[in-house]
Amino acid sequence: MKALVLSAGLGTRLGDLTRELPKPLLPIGGEPLLGHTLRYLAAHGFDEVAINLHFRPDLVRDYVGDGGRFGVRVTWSHEPTLLGTAGAVKRLEPFFAGEREFLVIYGDLLIDHDLGAMVRRHRDAGAAATLLLHQRPGSNSLVQMDGEGRITGFVERPTDEQRRASPFPWVNSGVQLLGRAVLDEIPAGAPCDLPRDVYVKLFARARIVGCELAGYRCAIDSPSRYAEAQAAFADGRYRRR
Repeated sequence: MKALVLSAGLGTRLGDLTRELPKPLLPIGGEPLLGHTLRYLAAHGFDEVAINLHFRPDLVRDYVGDGGRFGVRVTWSHEPTLLGTAGAVKRLEPFFAGEREFLVIYGDLLIDHDLGAMVRRHRDAGAAATLLLHQRPGSNSLVQMDGEGRITGFVERPTDEQRRASPFPWVNSGVQLLGRAVLDEIPAGAPCDLPRDVYVKLFARARIVGCELAGYRCAIDSPSRYAEAQAAFADGRYRRR
């Protein structure tokens, strides 16, 4: 199975931590975050992995090599200009050719959710897309699910007014299984974002379902969250693959 690890972001909210080092190379328990991610994907059968790059691509390539020591084969996608999460997917459309579905995971996640269960959920639902969801107040997305797990509302980067008007309980976790039909929704050759430009429109006319997070997940998007991920590794809350 194939996956894309989104690794092109600049990580500016981490300040000095990522001034010279790409965020996926931040160490967790003595191993760069990207190493944890690649082993995690390999453990769940995603053995062909694309990685998009922008800032200091040489450092990432030197660390990963051909991916063999992590149990994967790597395809690189260098973006001289950032394409956004959906633009990165569209650029790799030939890589996903022939796949029934493929995984897209944000490169700043330390996570141990069972991806096999997510694949089963996606196939059983006949979904165009399946999003991993969790609950966290004040996050940067609002997602609503009905009793059958279908996503019926999606607000990205909500304002305070939108939070009051649409107090949906779920949040996008940054892990998604996408069917090939989603590629048709993404314009070619222009920056584009999955949540903001695709999901907010697609849920109204296609079957997008949610899968509830089971396990540990931390988005390393600030120094405090980086400290949280390191603590979770140290005390065993994160189950290393």
